[in-house]
Amino acid sequence: MHLTQHFDLSAFNTMGLVSHAQFGAVIAERRQVDEVARFATSSGLPAHFIGGGSNLVLRDELAAIVGVMAIKGRNIERGPDGTVIVTAQAGEDWSEFVGWTVSQGIGGLENLAGIPGTVGAAPIQNIGAYGLELADRFQSLTAWDSVDHKERVFERDECQFSYRQSLFKQAGGRFIVLDVTLALPQEWVPVLSYAGLDNLPADVDAAAVMERVLAIRRSKLPDWHVLGNAGSFFHNPVVQPAVADGIAGVPRYPQPDGRVKLSAAWLIDACGLKGYQEGQAAVHKDHALIIVNRGGATYGDVHKLASTIKHAVEERFGVVLTQEPIEL
Repeated sequence: MHLTQHFDLSAFNTMGLVSHAQFGAVIAERRQVDEVARFATSSGLPAHFIGGGSNLVLRDELAAIVGVMAIKGRNIERGPDGTVIVTAQAGEDWSEFVGWTVSQGIGGLENLAGIPGTVGAAPIQNIGAYGLELADRFQSLTAWDSVDHKERVFERDECQFSYRQSLFKQAGGRFIVLDVTLALPQEWVPVLSYAGLDNLPADVDAAAVMERVLAIRRSKLPDWHVLGNAGSFFHNPVVQPAVADGIAGVPRYPQPDGRVKLSAAWLIDACGLKGYQEGQAAVHKDHALIIVNRGGATYGDVHKLASTIKHAVEERFGVVLTQEPIEL
Protein backbone atom coordinates (compact mmCIF):
# COMPACT_ATOMS: atom_id res chain seq x y z
CA MET A 1 0.00 0.00 0.00
CA HIS A 2 1.06 3.61 -0.50
CA LEU A 3 2.07 5.60 2.58
CA THR A 4 2.00 9.38 2.34
CA GLN A 5 4.80 11.39 3.91
CA HIS A 6 3.86 14.35 6.11
CA PHE A 7 0.32 12.93 6.26
CA ASP A 8 -2.27 15.60 7.10
CA LEU A 9 -4.45 14.59 10.08
CA SER A 10 -6.32 17.88 10.34
CA ALA A 11 -9.51 16.35 8.89
CA PHE A 12 -9.25 13.27 11.10
CA ASN A 13 -9.75 14.78 14.55
CA THR A 14 -12.92 16.41 15.85
CA MET A 15 -10.91 18.94 17.89
CA GLY A 16 -9.91 20.47 14.56
CA LEU A 17 -6.22 20.61 15.46
CA VAL A 18 -3.70 20.99 12.64
CA SER A 19 -1.48 17.92 12.82
CA HIS A 20 0.80 15.91 10.54
CA ALA A 21 2.21 12.40 10.87
CA GLN A 22 5.57 11.41 9.45
CA PHE A 23 3.73 8.77 7.38
CA GLY A 24 0.06 7.90 7.03
CA ALA A 25 -2.59 6.18 4.97
CA VAL A 26 -6.34 5.58 4.84
CA ILE A 27 -6.99 1.86 5.42
CA ALA A 28 -9.80 0.34 3.38
CA GLU A 29 -8.84 -3.35 3.60
CA ARG A 30 -7.88 -5.58 6.53
CA ARG A 31 -4.57 -6.66 5.01
CA GLN A 32 -3.40 -3.05 5.06
CA VAL A 33 -3.42 -3.03 8.86
CA ASP A 34 -0.62 -5.58 8.94
CA GLU A 35 1.24 -3.78 6.16
CA VAL A 36 1.25 -0.57 8.20
CA ALA A 37 2.26 -2.40 11.38
CA ARG A 38 5.14 -4.17 9.65
CA PHE A 39 6.37 -0.98 8.00
CA ALA A 40 6.33 0.70 11.40
CA THR A 41 8.43 -2.10 12.89
CA SER A 42 10.97 -1.97 10.06
CA SER A 43 11.24 1.82 10.21
CA GLY A 44 11.49 2.03 13.99
CA LEU A 45 8.47 4.31 14.23
CA PRO A 46 5.39 3.79 16.40
CA ALA A 47 2.14 2.96 14.59
CA HIS A 48 -1.19 4.48 15.57
CA PHE A 49 -4.56 3.45 14.15
CA ILE A 50 -7.38 5.95 14.49
CA GLY A 51 -11.02 6.23 13.45
CA GLY A 52 -12.87 9.52 13.39
CA GLY A 53 -10.48 11.12 15.87
CA SER A 54 -13.34 11.99 18.23
CA ASN A 55 -11.36 11.04 21.33
CA LEU A 56 -7.94 12.39 20.39
CA VAL A 57 -5.73 15.38 21.12
CA LEU A 58 -3.05 15.46 18.43
CA ARG A 59 0.36 17.07 18.64
CA ASP A 60 1.38 19.39 15.82
CA GLU A 61 3.88 16.85 14.44
CA LEU A 62 3.79 13.09 15.08
CA ALA A 63 6.96 11.06 14.60
CA ALA A 64 4.78 8.07 13.81
CA ILE A 65 2.88 6.17 11.15
CA VAL A 66 -0.88 6.71 11.36
CA GLY A 67 -3.48 4.49 9.75
CA VAL A 68 -6.99 5.92 9.43
CA MET A 69 -9.49 3.06 9.64
CA ALA A 70 -12.02 3.18 6.80
CA ILE A 71 -13.01 -0.49 6.44
CA LYS A 72 -16.76 -0.62 5.66
CA GLY A 73 -19.53 -3.21 5.94
CA ARG A 74 -22.40 -4.24 8.21
CA ASN A 75 -24.89 -7.07 8.45
CA ILE A 76 -27.72 -8.48 10.57
CA GLU A 77 -28.33 -12.10 11.58
CA ARG A 78 -30.55 -13.92 14.07
CA GLY A 79 -29.06 -15.92 16.91
CA PRO A 80 -30.50 -19.33 17.87
CA ASP A 81 -32.44 -17.75 20.74
CA GLY A 82 -33.89 -15.00 18.53
CA THR A 83 -31.33 -12.40 19.58
CA VAL A 84 -30.48 -9.93 16.82
CA ILE A 85 -26.77 -10.21 15.99
CA VAL A 86 -25.39 -7.11 14.28
CA THR A 87 -21.82 -6.88 12.99
CA ALA A 88 -20.14 -3.74 11.66
CA GLN A 89 -16.65 -3.15 10.30
CA ALA A 90 -14.33 -0.82 12.19
CA GLY A 91 -14.49 2.06 9.72
CA GLU A 92 -18.26 2.47 9.87
CA ASP A 93 -19.45 5.77 11.35
CA TRP A 94 -20.93 4.92 14.76
CA SER A 95 -23.81 7.40 14.70
CA GLU A 96 -24.82 6.37 11.18
CA PHE A 97 -24.62 2.72 12.23
CA VAL A 98 -26.97 3.30 15.17
CA GLY A 99 -29.42 5.14 12.93
CA TRP A 100 -29.28 2.26 10.44
CA THR A 101 -30.14 -0.35 13.08
CA VAL A 102 -33.12 1.69 14.23
CA SER A 103 -34.27 2.18 10.63
CA GLN A 104 -34.23 -1.62 10.28
CA GLY A 105 -36.69 -1.85 13.15
CA ILE A 106 -34.04 -3.04 15.60
CA GLY A 107 -33.91 -1.48 19.05
CA GLY A 108 -31.11 -1.60 21.56
CA LEU A 109 -28.56 1.05 20.54
CA GLU A 110 -30.75 4.15 20.39
CA ASN A 111 -29.42 5.57 23.69
CA LEU A 112 -25.96 5.67 22.09
CA ALA A 113 -27.11 7.70 19.09
CA GLY A 114 -25.17 10.78 18.06
CA ILE A 115 -21.83 9.78 19.58
CA PRO A 116 -19.12 10.83 17.10
CA GLY A 117 -16.46 8.38 15.98
CA THR A 118 -16.24 4.98 14.35
CA VAL A 119 -17.47 1.52 15.28
CA GLY A 120 -13.89 0.36 15.82
CA ALA A 121 -13.26 3.03 18.43
CA ALA A 122 -16.46 2.31 20.38
CA PRO A 123 -15.23 -0.70 22.42
CA ILE A 124 -11.83 0.85 23.12
CA GLN A 125 -13.51 3.59 25.12
CA ASN A 126 -16.54 1.48 26.10
CA ILE A 127 -18.66 4.41 24.98
CA GLY A 128 -21.73 5.19 27.04
CA ALA A 129 -24.55 7.70 27.29
CA TYR A 130 -28.07 8.14 28.63
CA GLY A 131 -28.17 5.03 30.79
CA LEU A 132 -26.39 2.58 28.45
CA GLU A 133 -22.83 1.43 27.75
CA LEU A 134 -21.53 -0.45 24.74
CA ALA A 135 -20.64 -3.32 27.07
CA ASP A 136 -24.37 -3.80 27.73
CA ARG A 137 -24.90 -4.82 24.08
CA PHE A 138 -21.49 -6.26 23.25
CA GLN A 139 -20.95 -9.84 22.09
CA SER A 140 -17.47 -10.00 20.50
CA LEU A 141 -14.95 -8.29 18.25
CA THR A 142 -12.16 -9.21 15.88
CA ALA A 143 -8.86 -7.42 16.32
CA TRP A 144 -5.47 -7.55 14.66
CA ASP A 145 -2.70 -8.41 17.11
CA SER A 146 0.19 -6.25 15.95
CA VAL A 147 2.67 -8.25 18.05
CA ASP A 148 1.70 -11.77 16.92
CA HIS A 149 0.59 -10.54 13.45
CA LYS A 150 -2.71 -12.41 13.37
CA GLU A 151 -6.42 -11.85 13.86
CA ARG A 152 -7.91 -12.65 17.24
CA VAL A 153 -11.52 -12.81 18.43
CA PHE A 154 -12.36 -11.37 21.85
CA GLU A 155 -15.54 -12.39 23.67
CA ARG A 156 -17.19 -9.96 26.06
CA ASP A 157 -15.61 -11.28 29.25
CA GLU A 158 -12.13 -10.98 27.78
CA CYS A 159 -12.48 -7.27 27.05
CA GLN A 160 -12.25 -6.05 30.66
CA PHE A 161 -14.91 -3.40 30.17
CA SER A 162 -15.45 -0.83 32.89
CA TYR A 163 -16.34 2.87 32.99
CA ARG A 164 -14.70 4.30 29.83
CA GLN A 165 -12.10 1.54 29.95
CA SER A 166 -11.27 -1.72 28.18
CA LEU A 167 -8.43 -4.13 27.57
CA PHE A 168 -7.82 -2.42 24.23
CA LYS A 169 -7.32 0.99 25.80
CA GLN A 170 -4.93 -0.46 28.36
CA ALA A 171 -2.94 -2.49 25.82
CA GLY A 172 -1.36 0.62 24.30
CA GLY A 173 -2.41 0.06 20.70
CA ARG A 174 -1.39 -3.60 20.43
CA PHE A 175 -4.85 -4.66 19.28
CA ILE A 176 -6.43 -2.93 16.28
CA VAL A 177 -10.18 -3.47 16.16
CA LEU A 178 -11.38 -4.77 12.77
CA ASP A 179 -15.06 -5.44 13.44
CA VAL A 180 -17.55 -5.41 16.31
CA THR A 181 -20.49 -7.75 16.90
CA LEU A 182 -23.39 -6.70 19.11
CA ALA A 183 -26.25 -8.78 20.50
CA LEU A 184 -29.50 -6.80 20.56
CA PRO A 185 -32.54 -8.08 22.44
CA GLN A 186 -35.33 -9.89 20.63
CA GLU A 187 -37.82 -8.45 23.10
CA TRP A 188 -36.84 -4.79 23.11
CA VAL A 189 -37.39 -2.76 26.30
CA PRO A 190 -36.51 0.95 26.25
CA VAL A 191 -33.90 2.28 28.68
CA LEU A 192 -35.54 5.42 30.03
CA SER A 193 -33.80 5.92 33.37
CA TYR A 194 -31.88 9.02 32.27
CA ALA A 195 -33.38 12.46 32.95
CA GLY A 196 -35.03 13.71 29.79
CA LEU A 197 -35.99 10.20 28.71
CA ASP A 198 -37.94 9.30 31.84
CA ASN A 199 -40.99 11.29 30.70
CA LEU A 200 -41.42 9.39 27.44
CA PRO A 201 -44.58 7.23 27.22
CA ALA A 202 -44.38 3.54 28.09
CA ASP A 203 -45.26 2.51 24.53
CA VAL A 204 -42.46 4.59 22.97
CA ASP A 205 -40.53 3.01 20.09
CA ALA A 206 -36.77 2.97 19.49
CA ALA A 207 -36.95 5.71 16.85
CA ALA A 208 -38.65 8.10 19.27
CA VAL A 209 -36.06 7.35 21.97
CA MET A 210 -33.27 8.01 19.47
CA GLU A 211 -34.80 11.33 18.43
CA ARG A 212 -35.07 12.40 22.07
CA VAL A 213 -31.45 11.41 22.73
CA LEU A 214 -30.30 13.40 19.70
CA ALA A 215 -32.34 16.40 20.82
CA ILE A 216 -30.81 16.29 24.29
CA ARG A 217 -27.32 16.03 22.82
CA ARG A 218 -27.97 19.02 20.54
CA SER A 219 -29.20 21.08 23.49
CA LYS A 220 -26.15 20.31 25.64
CA LEU A 221 -23.18 19.65 23.39
CA PRO A 222 -21.58 21.81 20.71
CA ASP A 223 -21.50 20.40 17.17
CA TRP A 224 -17.87 19.54 16.48
CA HIS A 225 -18.38 20.43 12.81
CA VAL A 226 -19.00 24.02 13.94
CA LEU A 227 -16.89 24.25 17.11
CA GLY A 228 -14.12 21.68 17.31
CA ASN A 229 -14.20 19.49 20.41
CA ALA A 230 -13.56 15.95 21.63
CA GLY A 231 -16.71 15.60 23.72
CA SER A 232 -16.35 15.15 27.47
CA PHE A 233 -12.75 16.02 28.25
CA PHE A 234 -12.55 14.49 31.72
CA HIS A 235 -13.95 11.38 33.36
CA ASN A 236 -16.44 11.86 36.15
CA PRO A 237 -14.20 11.07 39.15
CA VAL A 238 -15.07 8.15 41.43
CA VAL A 239 -14.07 8.86 45.03
CA GLN A 240 -14.48 7.60 48.56
CA PRO A 241 -17.70 8.72 50.34
CA ALA A 242 -15.75 10.91 52.77
CA VAL A 243 -14.36 12.94 49.86
CA ALA A 244 -17.83 13.40 48.38
CA ASP A 245 -19.24 14.38 51.77
CA GLY A 246 -16.73 17.20 51.95
CA ILE A 247 -18.00 18.86 48.75
CA ALA A 248 -21.33 20.55 49.44
CA GLY A 249 -23.80 20.50 46.57
CA VAL A 250 -21.89 18.32 44.11
CA PRO A 251 -24.09 15.87 42.16
CA ARG A 252 -23.18 12.40 43.35
CA TYR A 253 -23.97 8.91 42.13
CA PRO A 254 -23.39 5.91 44.45
CA GLN A 255 -21.42 3.06 42.87
CA PRO A 256 -21.77 -0.70 43.47
CA ASP A 257 -18.37 -0.83 45.19
CA GLY A 258 -19.40 1.75 47.78
CA ARG A 259 -17.59 4.66 46.22
CA VAL A 260 -19.27 7.74 44.76
CA LYS A 261 -19.11 9.15 41.24
CA LEU A 262 -19.03 12.96 41.11
CA SER A 263 -19.92 15.35 38.31
CA ALA A 264 -16.68 16.62 36.77
CA ALA A 265 -18.63 19.38 35.00
CA TRP A 266 -19.96 20.66 38.35
CA LEU A 267 -16.45 20.69 39.86
CA ILE A 268 -15.02 22.62 36.93
CA ASP A 269 -17.93 25.07 36.89
CA ALA A 270 -17.57 25.63 40.65
CA CYS A 271 -13.98 26.74 40.00
CA GLY A 272 -15.37 29.50 37.77
CA LEU A 273 -13.81 28.10 34.61
CA LYS A 274 -16.70 28.19 32.14
CA GLY A 275 -15.48 30.27 29.21
CA TYR A 276 -11.90 30.30 30.48
CA GLN A 277 -9.44 30.37 27.58
CA GLU A 278 -5.80 29.54 26.86
CA GLY A 279 -4.78 30.64 23.39
CA GLN A 280 -7.63 29.54 21.13
CA ALA A 281 -8.72 26.64 23.36
CA ALA A 282 -11.56 27.37 25.79
CA VAL A 283 -13.91 25.77 28.27
CA HIS A 284 -17.31 25.82 26.59
CA LYS A 285 -19.47 28.63 27.91
CA ASP A 286 -22.48 26.35 28.44
CA HIS A 287 -20.85 23.04 29.37
CA ALA A 288 -17.82 22.99 31.63
CA LEU A 289 -16.81 19.46 30.64
CA ILE A 290 -16.17 20.42 27.01
CA ILE A 291 -12.96 22.02 25.74
CA VAL A 292 -13.51 23.70 22.38
CA ASN A 293 -11.33 24.99 19.59
CA ARG A 294 -12.33 28.58 18.96
CA GLY A 295 -10.36 28.63 15.73
CA GLY A 296 -6.69 27.86 15.28
CA ALA A 297 -6.12 26.20 18.65
CA THR A 298 -2.94 24.15 18.92
CA TYR A 299 -2.04 21.08 20.93
CA GLY A 300 -0.15 23.40 23.27
CA ASP A 301 -3.28 25.51 23.89
CA VAL A 302 -5.38 22.45 24.71
CA HIS A 303 -2.72 20.88 26.91
CA LYS A 304 -2.18 24.10 28.88
CA LEU A 305 -5.93 24.59 29.40
CA ALA A 306 -6.43 20.99 30.53
CA SER A 307 -3.56 21.33 33.01
CA THR A 308 -5.06 24.56 34.38
CA ILE A 309 -8.44 22.85 34.91
CA LYS A 310 -6.92 19.82 36.66
CA HIS A 311 -4.83 22.02 38.95
CA ALA A 312 -7.80 24.22 39.90
CA VAL A 313 -10.08 21.27 40.74
CA GLU A 314 -7.43 19.45 42.74
CA GLU A 315 -6.43 22.58 44.64
CA ARG A 316 -10.01 23.47 45.59
CA PHE A 317 -11.62 20.05 46.10
CA GLY A 318 -8.76 17.57 46.47
CA VAL A 319 -10.09 15.61 43.49
CA VAL A 320 -7.82 14.53 40.63
CA LEU A 321 -9.46 14.64 37.22
CA THR A 322 -8.47 12.12 34.56
CA GLN A 323 -8.39 13.26 30.95
CA GLU A 324 -10.63 11.26 28.63
CA PRO A 325 -9.20 11.97 25.14
CA ILE A 326 -5.99 10.17 24.26
CA GLU A 327 -2.96 12.29 23.39
CA LEU A 328 -0.84 11.29 20.41
